Formats: sequence, structure tokens, C-alpha cells
Amino acid sequence: MTGWIILSIICVMLSPLVWMLPSRKQSGRMALRLEARRLGMGMQLARAQWPHWLDPQPSASCAQYHRQRSSGLTAGWEYWQNGAGNWVNRWREPCGDESMLAVLRNLPADVYKVEADGRMVSLYWGERGDAQVLQHINEALQALAAR
Repeated sequence: MTGWIILSIICVMLSPLVWMLPSRKQSGRMALRLEARRLGMGMQLARAQWPHWLDPQPSASCAQYHRQRSSGLTAGWEYWQNGAGNWVNRWREPCGDESMLAVLRNLPADVYKVEADGRMVSLYWGERGDAQVLQHINEALQALAAR
């Protein structure tokens, strides 16, 4: 009887350690983020304000993957994906640049926004997918960083 009591006390003491283990979903996201670093991309969780017309509305905190932009490029732009493959600007006008649109349409459906400023190009992604999807994102960021 005392053996069972000691065993149950040990189990109760060790149970909080089990709660601290990451879930499969969290482990998968961490693996994606580490692979992104190996590919030369930066990643951070960023708070973003989404337009009211964006459907579906992403969470306020979203994964932002970014890459340094080629020097000398100062023109900034931003596009949102309002439906699969439908890329629009802040006024809901479709993307008119066909070469950029070809790159944007290769991105997964859970990429919500792509933007560029004078220093970097970044995208906001829902992180659904595997290393193959991450490779497509890396190729798109490389192509967009030269624009």
C-alpha cells in the first residue's frame, strides 16, 4: 500500500513537467522556423492590423517571415490575399504587375499579406504546411526582394 502512495505522490510531482512539453503543432512550427533560419530568412511574431474586408480575418499576432531587400530599391508596396490567389492592394484594387502577380499566386492560401519597404520584403503567414511550402515561400521572397 505504501508503494502505491509513494508512486502516486511521484506522479503528482512530475505531472507539471508533462504540461511543459510542446505539442506536435508547436514542435512542427519550431521546426519550420529553424528551417527558415537555415534558408536565410528571418522570422518574428508581429502584431498586424488587418483591413476589415480581409476574409478570413487572421489573428492579431501572426508569423512574419522576411528577407533583406536589394540595395537601391526604395519603392514600397503591400498586397493582401483576399481569397486564394486574389491579391489586392489597400484599396482592394487587383495587383496590376503581371510578373509580381505570377510570384504572388505561387504562395499558399494562408499567406495573408506581402509587403516591402526600403530595407526588407516580408510576408505574414499562417504557418500551415511543411518544409516544401517553406521552400516555395523562400523562393517567392527571393524573387520579391529584387523588385
